[in-house]
Amino acid sequence: MTGGRTGVVAGLDGGGQVMGEIGVESVLVAGRGPAACAVITACQRLGVKTVSVHSATERGARHVRLADESVLLGPAPAEESYLAVDRLVEAAQRSGVSAVLPVPPALAGNARLAQEVHRAGLTWVGPDAEVLDRIGGDGVEPASERGLLALVTAAGLEHVTPVRRDRAAGIARVTWTTDDVDPLPAAAQRLAAVGWRGLATVGVDPDGELAEVAAGFPLDMAVLERAHGVDAVELALRSAVRPRGRSARRGRVEPVVQGKPWQPAVAVQLRSTLPPGRGGVVRGPLPGIRPTTGGAVAFTGYEPGDRLDGWYDALLVVVSAAGPDVASAAAEVMASLAHLPETGVPHDGPAVCAVLEQLVAGQDPAGA
Repeated sequence: MTGGRTGVVAGLDGGGQVMGEIGVESVLVAGRGPAACAVITACQRLGVKTVSVHSATERGARHVRLADESVLLGPAPAEESYLAVDRLVEAAQRSGVSAVLPVPPALAGNARLAQEVHRAGLTWVGPDAEVLDRIGGDGVEPASERGLLALVTAAGLEHVTPVRRDRAAGIARVTWTTDDVDPLPAAAQRLAAVGWRGLATVGVDPDGELAEVAAGFPLDMAVLERAHGVDAVELALRSAVRPRGRSARRGRVEPVVQGKPWQPAVAVQLRSTLPPGRGGVVRGPLPGIRPTTGGAVAFTGYEPGDRLDGWYDALLVVVSAAGPDVASAAAEVMASLAHLPETGVPHDGPAVCAVLEQLVAGQDPAGA
């Protein structure tokens, strides 16, 4: 176990919460990269002790440095480290945490991991194993151009956020809120009734039916946070410690998407374009290390000098913003990406900015 950053980190408003007030005193953050860094930082704002995990090749990674402690899982291959169920549960037990918070959908949708965490007497931050077995948790970020983000509670769907996505290679490169409010897919409305609890990222097919559903912290969740002014990590932690019984109003979902109760928001993912398996070194400060403009929020997994390992996902940074309309939010994000310094690794910033330019101009990059 290696040491990391200690102490409680104050929130953006300068405040902080007393350890344990959230209902969870300590968590194993199962994940890596920018998303894990964002989750660790959010936990520390809430006064929750964080234990990260790492492979042998990422002993000095930024998510390790940010956490209060870190546990070595195994060698570089993800199947032997970051995705290894037995090693994750053993790490949680060794570190003495009270909960396990899975970050990527590949872990958050893993029914066996959820079951083993429960058997170890720990809190699982996500849908229960039997629910994942029954209705999925597909283990990947939804690939549909249309979708919605929500928190699922016993009462129904909260913070419902309809989104559109522009995708490259099946990955959400740019995601934004949409003014087109269609009826929720019936299967999505039933998530609460069948026992799903926590965050849900839903894909909607061209016929308006549910195409896929993912647990955890797909990067689209930055849109939900900006749109509703909430902290997705806090929502997930509080959901995990609530009673898990089914709603007394079974089959009825109270929150309905109407009146556009959210603020328009946009989130983008900047990725390295290095060939698969090839690593590099980040040389310049990315958004999240250097200041963002206006109201934009950024999180990254890399500081100058950090190695981008060829074993893993090539995500460099996520930048998001809200505004009076999608065009304004897109302009805020684009301003944060403008004039990026030499990063040391090639990236898809020009392609991302091309999509943002369309949103600023009031066009729909997804072609709807």
